[in-house]
Amino acid sequence: MHGWLILDKPIGLGSTQAVSAVKRALRASGYDVSKRGIKVGHGGTLDPLATGVLPIALGEATKLAGRMLDSDKVYDFTVTFGAETDTLDLEGKVVAESAVRPTLAQVEAVLPRFTGPIEQVPPAYSALKVDGERAYDRARAGEAVVLASRSVTIHSLVRVQEEGPHPTLSREGGRGLSAPAPSPAFAGEGRDEGLLLPLDHVTLTAHVSKGTYIRSLARDIALALGTVGHVTMLHRTKAGPFTFENAISLDKLAELGQARALEDKLLPLRAGLDDIPALSLSPDQAGLLRQGRVLIGIAADDGSYFATSEEIPVALVEVENREVRVVRGFNL
Repeated sequence: MHGWLILDKPIGLGSTQAVSAVKRALRASGYDVSKRGIKVGHGGTLDPLATGVLPIALGEATKLAGRMLDSDKVYDFTVTFGAETDTLDLEGKVVAESAVRPTLAQVEAVLPRFTGPIEQVPPAYSALKVDGERAYDRARAGEAVVLASRSVTIHSLVRVQEEGPHPTLSREGGRGLSAPAPSPAFAGEGRDEGLLLPLDHVTLTAHVSKGTYIRSLARDIALALGTVGHVTMLHRTKAGPFTFENAISLDKLAELGQARALEDKLLPLRAGLDDIPALSLSPDQAGLLRQGRVLIGIAADDGSYFATSEEIPVALVEVENREVRVVRGFNL
């Protein structure tokens, strides 16, 4: 079992819990998931209140999980205006309020300011470490946590044209928060009239680089509009090369485990490297790489490659000046 299972993570489930669910399904299929058995890991954390695409790496694919953390992501998210919480989402308590509600025209005018390279301060409630401790642990202990800003890239940021129901929009969050009903701006008025009506919330789609916090993006958009806000829906639609096309629900995962049919939904190791060209090697060349040797005189341009031999993955390699070196080897 070497490859990827793509989960459609439901609300309320943490990424570590999702890994545990996959392990249970593997056990049901008769696989060993002990320390000496199949390794399982996730390719990018999703908060419990977030939903959507969560890649789960199995076996040798776990060696590529780090690359998945570095990949671009695409999210749909709803910013609800009028209240900011300490966690910047529905879980937290209100720390600031405002009666200001932006219009759709104002929202659309401000979005270009958050497109391209930007500086962003991560949420205090995040997994980033401060002096060796997780920021969220310090925040929960009552400490005032202020993290350094970081450079991220927002490749695109657009308003969702047609709002549909999302599982979190009607969910009551921690401390009694809940998202309001849709604004009249989405109730059928003409385009010009709708642009000038105040919004309680807006739903956006963002294509972002690694390290981007959507909760911080929502906070900063609200502040730029002269109000405050927090995330009331967060839905990941793409993680690296993975989309909903091959995603399965937890119920389907359990069903496949009981039927011993998990392989039916297992994507190959190569699926996590669709942006990297393949490099075909002879068995002798593959053997040398597996020994940690450097191949010399290989006719390939400089760059990263997915090296295979007779369709079997050998290694993720780097070519420079016709020399091939292993970046990450696969034991297959």
